[in-house]
Amino acid sequence: MTRVLIVDDDALLQDILAERLSLRNYEVFIATNGQEAVDAARLINPDVILMDMQLPILTGWEATKLLKAAPETRSIAVIALTAHAPLNDRQKSLDAGCDDFESKPINFDRLIRKIEGFVARQNFTE
Repeated sequence: MTRVLIVDDDALLQDILAERLSLRNYEVFIATNGQEAVDAARLINPDVILMDMQLPILTGWEATKLLKAAPETRSIAVIALTAHAPLNDRQKSLDAGCDDFESKPINFDRLIRKIEGFVARQNFTE
């Protein structure tokens, strides 16, 4: 079962994403700030992290840099989620180590295709 870590401080968005992903048989975990994301990723080793960039304690950019710098978490796919969609946010997310980017409001079908693409690549390289 594919494991997805949702990292967002918006409880409503967490619930919506978790429900929709669970209905597609994903195993879903939640973190509400960047530090929780780093700790959870080390503990549960998700296949994909959906990372909000505007987070308390550690921003999504800071958390992603830490995850991508650590050997045990660097291969986890990170998809940046942000309500601020200017091109510089996209580039900033990619520069931090995010593997892809999705702006809010989220196009769920496109997000699922991205998740499935990362999982397929991970399975291919194992």
